[in-house]
Amino acid sequence: MSEPASRSRGASAPSDVEVALYEVRKKIYPRAVTGLFAGWRWALVWFTQLLFYGLPWLSWGDRPMVLFDLEARRFYLFGTVLYPQDFIYLTGLLVISALSLFLFTAVAGRLWCGYACPQTVYTEIFMWVERKVEGDRTARMKLDKSPMSGAKLARKGTKHLLWVLIALWTGITFVGYFTPIRELLGAILTLSTGPWQTFWVLFYGFATWGNAGFMREQVCKYMCPYARFQSAMFDKDTLIITYDTQRGEPRGSRSKKADPAAMGLGDCIDCTLCVQVCPTGIDIRDGLQYECIGCAACIDACDQVMDKMNYPRGLIRYTTENAMAQGLHGKDVLKRVARPRVLVYTGILLAVTLALFAHLLLRTPIKLDVIPDRSLGREVADGMIENTYRLQLMNSSETARRFVVSVEGIESIFVEGQTEFEVGPAGVRMVPVTVRTKPGNGKPGSNPIRFSVRDGTDESVSTSAKSTFFVPR
Repeated sequence: MSEPASRSRGASAPSDVEVALYEVRKKIYPRAVTGLFAGWRWALVWFTQLLFYGLPWLSWGDRPMVLFDLEARRFYLFGTVLYPQDFIYLTGLLVISALSLFLFTAVAGRLWCGYACPQTVYTEIFMWVERKVEGDRTARMKLDKSPMSGAKLARKGTKHLLWVLIALWTGITFVGYFTPIRELLGAILTLSTGPWQTFWVLFYGFATWGNAGFMREQVCKYMCPYARFQSAMFDKDTLIITYDTQRGEPRGSRSKKADPAAMGLGDCIDCTLCVQVCPTGIDIRDGLQYECIGCAACIDACDQVMDKMNYPRGLIRYTTENAMAQGLHGKDVLKRVARPRVLVYTGILLAVTLALFAHLLLRTPIKLDVIPDRSLGREVADGMIENTYRLQLMNSSETARRFVVSVEGIESIFVEGQTEFEVGPAGVRMVPVTVRTKPGNGKPGSNPIRFSVRDGTDESVSTSAKSTFFVPR
């Protein structure tokens, strides 16, 4: 009994087969496409890149309009000077970005991914260069399959040279947000850049060249976390790119003059152009997939085919799951999009945005930090009780200011000596001050006091900070 059993086990045992843990990448050759959504995508490419490449060159007074001076711990934004103490504004900006992502996704899926994400934008730029140098889809496929030759080497070399130049300029621009870009270019031309400047220019340039030139859809499919949790942000009234199976199936080729109804066919002619133009290489006719970045290239391609066949547009279109099930179109679909979830996101986003900008506009342009001296209070020669402090005076405006210092909290308490200090534009000044009061004022031990500073020319501009005054026992 044991022998047959062992034979049976041996016969059914699988042979040693090496199983890959991931799919081997198949190079994608997206076809060029024109249309409404392609136009919107290129409009966003121009807008984002003009903003990114242009801002470091703009000046506000004698400083760059946007500069994150990490060494000096100052951040210049359109004439506003921010300090590390203003971290609340960065927090607010991140909250606004998150709420915007939630809102856009709830309304129309991966709008950010398809139109404004840096990976999409630079991939679009690099593919444009690739098409100009090597040709469109068929020409690129033919070139890659051909043996190496002088012509092939020249085309590939030209393409990579242009890619590297774009990537390096991108890296220089990125560092130009942290170092004045005119100074940075001068240092590059004289080969006198610092080690960190050199590192970040090369690192950011290499990342741009690698991600947009080689990895492309791999970043979206395997590296970006958004593709994994986007489904949790969709519902049945979210506008998504959808293939109309009821209208399109069964698919099949036919002549332009043929009657699809008589042939028992739907409107899809199975031309596969929707697949050929997809930057991630998916077939939208298989339904919504996490690889879809929402670029709508398939919509433009399909609409062009429908126009040639004299069929109505919209075989592939932005619509919702409920609209497909209920046969809704046009305004009826948009009415369902403006649902309570979207309205709540919109309300919260507007409230946070208005609150942040209102706080930014109404904030006091002077700041004060109080650092008590380590020595405790002492009695001086004239019988007065004395404590010493260091005041950090910060001017967050682009004009020089005269700070007037005062103190309160204990009867007869005052600042001994100099009480007015000049602070330059966007400057920080550390000044020592001595505070005194008469004996008998205040209780033994620590007493709460408050330092106040005001603008010597505008009393409405003021701020204050708490501290303590120590009275010896």
